[in-house]
Amino acid sequence: MSEKLYQPGILEPVPAVARYVFFELRGGSGDADAIRESLKRLSPLANGSDLVVGLGLSLVQALGARVDGLHAYPDFSGHGVEVPSTPAALLCWIRGDDLGELLHHTRKVQKALAPVFSISHVVDAFRHAWSGSHGKDLTGYEDGTENPEGEAAEAAAFAPDGSSYVAVQQWLHDLDAFEALGEQEADHCIGRHRGTNEELDDSPESAHVKRTAQESFEPEAFLLRRSMPWMAGMQAGLLFVAFGRSLAAFEAQMKRMAGQEDGITDAIFTISKPVSGAYFWCPPMRGTQLDLRAVGS
Repeated sequence: MSEKLYQPGILEPVPAVARYVFFELRGGSGDADAIRESLKRLSPLANGSDLVVGLGLSLVQALGARVDGLHAYPDFSGHGVEVPSTPAALLCWIRGDDLGELLHHTRKVQKALAPVFSISHVVDAFRHAWSGSHGKDLTGYEDGTENPEGEAAEAAAFAPDGSSYVAVQQWLHDLDAFEALGEQEADHCIGRHRGTNEELDDSPESAHVKRTAQESFEPEAFLLRRSMPWMAGMQAGLLFVAFGRSLAAFEAQMKRMAGQEDGITDAIFTISKPVSGAYFWCPPMRGTQLDLRAVGS
């Protein structure tokens, strides 16, 4: 991809703090012109770095448009696990270093989108125990170890036009259950040694690393993960965020995690559970603003 047309925040490292703000169309608004006006007001705020934007299927349909590859979030539930689908019209990933500034940025976005859009859900996230090029999950295990880098990251995350597809899941950790595990049992749940981050050869087939090994799929299922821990009161977990040139790689991994491939469910389900799940299409950039021509805006 010679010219960088993608939203740059997708490729940049995760920020110190972030807000994932999910919007719905107020009253199921079907006024395409009003929606376009709202998106036009949002566009100057969306530089693709401090604010990454994703459009949900319901929004694309309300605009009378179609984005190849964007579809409803499938039902992955079964084999004793629940994987909920919680679609939203619009995702705004607001990134920065200061929570106060993120609040002010959120208010600007909210006002730009009103009255057509209303906030349905907000997840405040943060970077935890940053070391080298990766942060850690709240369990203490390094997150994003096998993320592709450089040109491989671009190839995994972006379609040729610079657009991207993103799967977003909010996972709620049972930290009491995790802390009750012995050291070896915890390592076998993840498939890595927590202290060294080395992959374990003797971990069971249910280990998370074995369930999601990107090179073990046919075709290979590489994604660019930009997950961040979250907390609200005494609840906490991981906001799993994975960008891809399509949604196929995420779906292949999720099906295997949920036991749909061989009946073996990912051991991660014993200490955490997804409480939300949604797909979005992240449009490319045109200069310093979003390129929404694909959806007629």
